[in-house]
Amino acid sequence: MSMKKSTFDAVIVGGGAAGLFAAVQASARGRRILLLEKNSRCGKKLLITGKGRCNVTNACTAEEALKNIPRNGRFLYSAMAAFPPEAAMAFFEQGGCPLKVERGNRVFPVSDRSADVLNVLERALQRGGVERRQTTVTGLSIADGAINGVLTSDGPVACSTVLLCTGGASYPLTGSTGDGYRLAEQAGHTIQPPCGSLVPLVSPDEACAEMQGLSLRNTGVQLRDEKGKTVYQDFGELLFTHFGVSGPTVLSASAHLKPGKSYSLVLDLKPALDEGKLDARFLRDLEAYANRSMENALADLFPHSMIPVLLRRAGIDPALRANSLTRQQRRALLEETKRFVIPISGTRPVEEAIITRGGVSTKEIDPRTMASKLVHGLYFAGELIDCDAYTGGFNLQIAWATAHAAAQVL
Repeated sequence: MSMKKSTFDAVIVGGGAAGLFAAVQASARGRRILLLEKNSRCGKKLLITGKGRCNVTNACTAEEALKNIPRNGRFLYSAMAAFPPEAAMAFFEQGGCPLKVERGNRVFPVSDRSADVLNVLERALQRGGVERRQTTVTGLSIADGAINGVLTSDGPVACSTVLLCTGGASYPLTGSTGDGYRLAEQAGHTIQPPCGSLVPLVSPDEACAEMQGLSLRNTGVQLRDEKGKTVYQDFGELLFTHFGVSGPTVLSASAHLKPGKSYSLVLDLKPALDEGKLDARFLRDLEAYANRSMENALADLFPHSMIPVLLRRAGIDPALRANSLTRQQRRALLEETKRFVIPISGTRPVEEAIITRGGVSTKEIDPRTMASKLVHGLYFAGELIDCDAYTGGFNLQIAWATAHAAAQVL
């Protein structure tokens, strides 16, 4: 297909976090940028991240950030070193969005409004003279191993440089419907099969539904594989749901699930107490409530909806008087408290995931520039690349860092 000469230095496909940031960075270098987005507005997913507060990044070093990227973190070494979390924080603060650091070094706007983060990017786009069009990109035009244009629902656009920032397959209502995978495949790239990461886990254990809505704050969480090996451990919040479990610790644990393998979550419900101290606490409460039923005697130690589950698992009649509990029964209760096992049968659908695991193979991308090793003039950034991290702002940091790397050479 013949293409007329482009009036743009680069075309960026996708107006999410990575696409917007790359457009800002490239236009600041004086590059003429065309941003193509199929939605009527940009940054739809950015607006809902962090429950509408937008966890911009994590206030840690580049090295610490990489430790929180279990999948292909080494690929990001150069990009993260060139644009670490402190650079992302400086960009947004200098752009007029004051930030604050919360538990786990999570960084949010002081206003708790994700719109303020998007506004910084919008203002920078205007300053850079970035042209935007609402259209759907249907294909890439490639000749002699090099990009020479993009095909859109409104006709072809000539260009010699294209940056794909189309996101993954999570939150499809925001426009992340896997378009980029098809475009990358068309260019000859290998796509690691996309699946949900940072996604709630499904359990066949009916106790989860029984405790639906119960949120535990300070809980030790271990994800163990079928051989009993701990593949991930964490400490923090967990939520029981009608289908299984969710919450920050569970979402991060989900990043370690491998297809076709079985797992279980092992919870320490009282991580601040070792077994000796916990047993002493049991004895104290049992003495204080000696004439009460076990169901009532544990009210100071456990949430109301969890007590029947614990007692059932430990083989203790809820109506049993506290002063009748045997030493063996107390031991069984202690075991359940320190090692509360939840079998995991899988994850919720990718549509419910915060991010997508999988995407364009990192082996086919230059880690310094995000350039395709297969097609001259083709670049990738953000969630489309096969890299994903834990919760805490690390996935947005990947978007900023990869977009920055690509923008330096567009």
